[in-house]
Amino acid sequence: MGDVAMDRTETISVEAILRDELARENRALRGVAPVISHMLESSGHALVSDAIVARVRGMLGDLARQMLAHGRPSHPREPTGQDKVDTLAAALASDNHLLNHLYANAMEGHLTERLEHRSSVDPVLSQLLQELIASDTPLVAELAMATLAAQSRFMQNQRRMAIPLGELPSDLFALAIRRFMSAKLDLSQDEMVKTGRSLKAGYDEGAGRLALLTRLVMAMGKGAVAALELDHAGLALFVSAIASRSRQSRDLAVLGCHEHQAARLALSLRAAGLDPEGVERQFLLLEPAEMLPEGLASVSSERARELLAALELGDSFAEAAA
Repeated sequence: MGDVAMDRTETISVEAILRDELARENRALRGVAPVISHMLESSGHALVSDAIVARVRGMLGDLARQMLAHGRPSHPREPTGQDKVDTLAAALASDNHLLNHLYANAMEGHLTERLEHRSSVDPVLSQLLQELIASDTPLVAELAMATLAAQSRFMQNQRRMAIPLGELPSDLFALAIRRFMSAKLDLSQDEMVKTGRSLKAGYDEGAGRLALLTRLVMAMGKGAVAALELDHAGLALFVSAIASRSRQSRDLAVLGCHEHQAARLALSLRAAGLDPEGVERQFLLLEPAEMLPEGLASVSSERARELLAALELGDSFAEAAA
């Protein structure tokens, strides 16, 4: 009886430590958007580097150029005035939800490149994706091929610091349209309305990379556990599987892979269904060994999901930063 009471006390202590650490990491995430939005400078914030800020800045400008290009379909090759690009990019950057999504995209690109250099994990065609392309199940093979093409485009765009409008989730695409409509761009109301309609007509969320990754993980069924092997699955499938199985947003699953989010990563892996040995194996591909929280074996997968949910930042962690 005494041993049972001691085990329970130890579990409560471990959970308290993890809860405190996750709360600290959440506070760090809340500081990301203000740091980027204030002149897009990175000094003094461990989660924001010059390289990440440069990518976010590039993506904001790229989104602005794409939207403005729809406003002059009769002159598609005519350069867009830089003043309009800057004005619209600033309007887009004023929304923390969009800003934080771009930050997560930039972080995913950065982490994918780091894994390639450190652990030889292919940034586009992972071993698991090769196996899925060769699947006897037509739906899985088709989704895997489409995902391969989408992931290749994602890495090319990351190198160019760009992001297609069609890759935004539907809520953020709608938000970007609203920012465009309210920006002071020296365009007529008719031009604004036509541009908005044109942008909406060309949008298909289901064809985007994030939707394809989600559908592929779902199509794998119970076999999706294979996507929790980072060096086998690649980062894109890995974080999509974590998000699905741990019941949190994909952006947060990506950010959990950052070295200053050790508690989130460990809890996410446990919540996704990995045993303590599996958690440690994946953790060490991303974090130093000394960062692995102690006593994780005493936290069940269900309890890990509860702890993540209790300190969740919402569908967009920007909500807490607004």
